[in-house]
Amino acid sequence: MMLKEAVSAAECVALQLASDTERYAELGRKLRSTSFSTALTIARGSSDHACNYVAYLIMARLGRVVASLPMSLVTLNKSPLVTRDTLAISISQSGQSPDVVEPIRYFRDGGATTVALVNDIDSPLAHAAEWAMPLRAGKEQSVAATKSFITSLVAGARMVAQWQNDPELQAGLEALPEALLEATRVDWSPAIDVLAPARNIMVVGRGISFPVALESALKFKETSALQAEAFSGAEIKHGPMALIEDGYPLLIFATRGPTQAGLLQLATEMRGRGAKVLLAAPADVAERDLTLPVAATPDLDPIVAIQSFYVMAAKLSAARGMDPDAPRHLSKVTKTN
Repeated sequence: MMLKEAVSAAECVALQLASDTERYAELGRKLRSTSFSTALTIARGSSDHACNYVAYLIMARLGRVVASLPMSLVTLNKSPLVTRDTLAISISQSGQSPDVVEPIRYFRDGGATTVALVNDIDSPLAHAAEWAMPLRAGKEQSVAATKSFITSLVAGARMVAQWQNDPELQAGLEALPEALLEATRVDWSPAIDVLAPARNIMVVGRGISFPVALESALKFKETSALQAEAFSGAEIKHGPMALIEDGYPLLIFATRGPTQAGLLQLATEMRGRGAKVLLAAPADVAERDLTLPVAATPDLDPIVAIQSFYVMAAKLSAARGMDPDAPRHLSKVTKTN
C-alpha cells in the first residue's frame, strides 16, 4: 500500500494543480496586500517537515522570517501570544489533532491570517482556518504518509508562487506531475544493498534539501525500524562527527542550489573517514551513488527527490522483513494536546 500510494503522487499532484486555481490566486492577493510582523508554522511529524520546506521558500523568496510554533504554548501554557499582524500556516493530513487545531483557532480569533493546507477538507482544522486549501491527495490508507506529504509540499509551493506572483515557479509547478512520474523510475537499489543490514544511519541535507533529510529519517524509523537521525551538513562536523566510524552509513541529499558544493565536499570528507556514503545528487555529479531527479527549477527539486526516496524506502522495508503498511506501535491519525 505504501508503495502504491507513493507512486500515485503524480496523479494526486495533477489533480491538485487542476483544482482551486482561483482560490490560490485570491490567497496570493491577500498575502501580498497584508503586512505581517510574524509568520509561524504549526504542524507535527511529516507535516512539520513539509512546513520546514514551505518556511524556507517563504524566507528565501519573500524575505519573511518564519518560525515553528511550539504548540504547547497555546494548548498547555495558555501563553498570551500576540496575534496581531501574524500569518499562521498549518499543514495536516487528517486535520484532527487538537494541538494543531487549537492554535489555528486561537490565532484566527485574535485577527491573524490563518492558512491550513489539509487533506481532509471537512476536518476540524479546515473549519478552524480562514483559508483551508485541500491537498487533493485522496484517502491515504498506509500509516506512512507519502502522497499527502508530496501534495503538502506542492500546496505550499503553490501558495508561495501566488504570493510572490512568480510565473517561473508557477510554470515549474505545472511540470511536476511528469517529473514525479520520472522520479518513480529512478533506480535506488544501491541504497537497499547498503541499508538492508544496517542498524543506524545519518541523513544529511542543507537549506532547501534539509526538510527532505528530516522526512527521510522519519520514514527510516517508521517503516524499517532503522535508527536514523537527520542533520544539516553545516552541523555534522560538531557533535555528530563522533559517531562516524568505518562503514557508518550516511545518506546525503545534494540537491541543486548554493548548498550543493558544501554537501559534495562533505561526502568526500566522510568517505575519507571511513563512512559508507550514499551521495544522492543530480546526474551531472559524477561521484554520486544515487541519481536525484530534478524539477523545472531547483526550489522544486526536493519534491521529486522525496518521490524517489519513498519508492526505495518501501522496498527497503520489505528487504528488512518488515511491513511498511503496519509499523509497530503506530496508527494513521495521532491526536496530541
